[in-house]
Amino acid sequence: MATIVYAMLTSLDGYIAGPSGDIDLPVPEEDLHRHFNDEMRRTSIALCGRRMYETMRFWDSPEREIAAEEVERDFARAWRETPKIVFSTTLREVGPNARLVNGDAEAVARSLKSQTDGEISVSGAELPGILRAPA
Repeated sequence: MATIVYAMLTSLDGYIAGPSGDIDLPVPEEDLHRHFNDEMRRTSIALCGRRMYETMRFWDSPEREIAAEEVERDFARAWRETPKIVFSTTLREVGPNARLVNGDAEAVARSLKSQTDGEISVSGAELPGILRAPA
């Protein structure tokens, strides 16, 4: 049975996005980036909301790696290798190693938790509230 993990970068006052809804993620220092790389490699399945998935699609591009530092290339490889489930009612398709779901996110999470070993990561601002804590 998997463990569901939620980790998110926030401002000191608890915000994920700016006043206009933009997610302007800071570039982490190398040590912090290695921590994120390790988290991604431990992830058996990543559950994403639409906005977070669209933000993270940046890492899908192999061309992204050309000018990147090794720690960034390592994260890009881990991201591409991790299966993703994207919850959205507006997207019509998703990229490689991703599956689109527009149904009951809580039921999907419950099923995945019982059928998966390791960690299931949850990312995004709204998805954790939708999922609640599956038994």
